[in-house]
Amino acid sequence: MLQDKDRIFTNLYGLQSWKLDAAKSRGDWDSTKELMAKGQDWIIDEMKASGLRGRGGAGFPTGLKWSFMPKESDGRPSYLVVNADEGEPGTCKDRDIMRHDPHKLIEGCLLAGFAMRAVAAYIYIRGEFFHEADVLEEAIEEARAAGLLGKNACGSGYDFDVYVHRGAGAYICGEETALIESLEGKKGQPRLKPPFPANVGVWGCPTTVNNVESIAVAPTILRRGAAWFSGLGRENNVGAKIFCISGHVNNPCNVEEEMGIPLKELIEKHAGGVRGGWDNLLAVIPGGSSVPLLPKSVCDSVLMDFDSLREVQSGLGTAAVIVMDKSTDIVKAIARLSAFYKHESCGQCTPCREGTGWMWRVMERLVAGNADMSEIDMLLEVTKQIEGHTICALGDAAAWPIQGLIRHFRPELERRIEEYKARAA
Repeated sequence: MLQDKDRIFTNLYGLQSWKLDAAKSRGDWDSTKELMAKGQDWIIDEMKASGLRGRGGAGFPTGLKWSFMPKESDGRPSYLVVNADEGEPGTCKDRDIMRHDPHKLIEGCLLAGFAMRAVAAYIYIRGEFFHEADVLEEAIEEARAAGLLGKNACGSGYDFDVYVHRGAGAYICGEETALIESLEGKKGQPRLKPPFPANVGVWGCPTTVNNVESIAVAPTILRRGAAWFSGLGRENNVGAKIFCISGHVNNPCNVEEEMGIPLKELIEKHAGGVRGGWDNLLAVIPGGSSVPLLPKSVCDSVLMDFDSLREVQSGLGTAAVIVMDKSTDIVKAIARLSAFYKHESCGQCTPCREGTGWMWRVMERLVAGNADMSEIDMLLEVTKQIEGHTICALGDAAAWPIQGLIRHFRPELERRIEEYKARAA
């Protein structure tokens, strides 16, 4: 249970102004120059010690990622790219950070960019976030006018600027290399790795791509100390995290909570509980639409962090908790996600290009029960042939919801097939 004194995002609900003066009154831009004076290595070491894992879904250690950037330039400039594409269905945390607390993100860009010896940060924001992009641009102008960005940022002697780049709303551009391609003005398609962005990123220069939340929490961690942040949550799953709770709850919300909070407590305390009571729960997708769902029996006791959810064959992902009560047509819900991934595949890899459409068509027949029993195992086999066989993780994201459905709701699929056959007879 996160105490108010440990909250990082104190204006998550927009109850106060997002502008610079209000942000400063909440502690943003406080002693930024002094933090930079401690040096680039100190910042990276502190971020490593904090145990922060990336908040965009993969959960890679943030400080470690920063340390991959070259310390000596070979003549190429380095860049920080902030992934504000947020296309994962069910996820809306970054949007609220940019809308209500943009200065946390901008200050984070400066500190992270300085630590990685970058010359500028590019915030790649999805095109639909029209208002949020306007707020960001205005906040950046405020910071520039106050001498916090640009030449001699914060009086530190370091030159650094932040730019907003509006995307066109393609889910695939949330993948870091596809985002880089799009930022360069090309079609948003993932690149093969290696080379990794830290060696060859945007415009062929060393680049680190980080999620909005990962960057926005950095200034508070550096001010309050790595030990404070690593003291929250569980070992290897530390800190505070914004959870997005949607679906069949009485009070859908974004809430900042401690990592490792029980899923049931998260839903009942902050989202007003499941519609019709906890016993009316059917399943929960715990980390955005790309992770496998969990049935109620698992939801009763599972903890909300990377390792606990991996142990029950799901994942924390973006921490977008999608709650489904017993009124849900669970097969139809997963079929709808299959349609989404079919639509968003960039088409570069054959398993994903062909497989997402094939899986969606089978799922549509399974909704009605118009299938053969053997097709359930065939569908599962195809998901395994797609998973891990594509350049990026979109193939996995398309496969996992179906794997979760078959793992936990196979009897429901079989019941529909039997009923369809009975009606046909």
